[in-house]
Amino acid sequence: MTDAQLPMKDPVKAALLRTDDGFRQLVQEHQALDERIRHLSNLNYPTDQQRYEEISLKKKKLALKDRIEAIVRGHLPTQAPPLTQQ
Repeated sequence: MTDAQLPMKDPVKAALLRTDDGFRQLVQEHQALDERIRHLSNLNYPTDQQRYEEISLKKKKLALKDRIEAIVRGHLPTQAPPLTQQ
């Protein structure tokens, strides 16, 4: 797994992958974008259209990552604020 891919070692992410079809679809789309971006970045002489596509896909991938992380944060157990002594 490359650094660009989402790590799934987190138990919350693993549970969401098993139980949430929408979450799983977002992760699969993120991985597909990563694969296409990798292909485009390995081209020796990309056309202007291919460079534009790569930039566009990177933006989409980042937006997907943000959505995925927001979903994970929404499923994290909340912690009570620390008690302050008065």
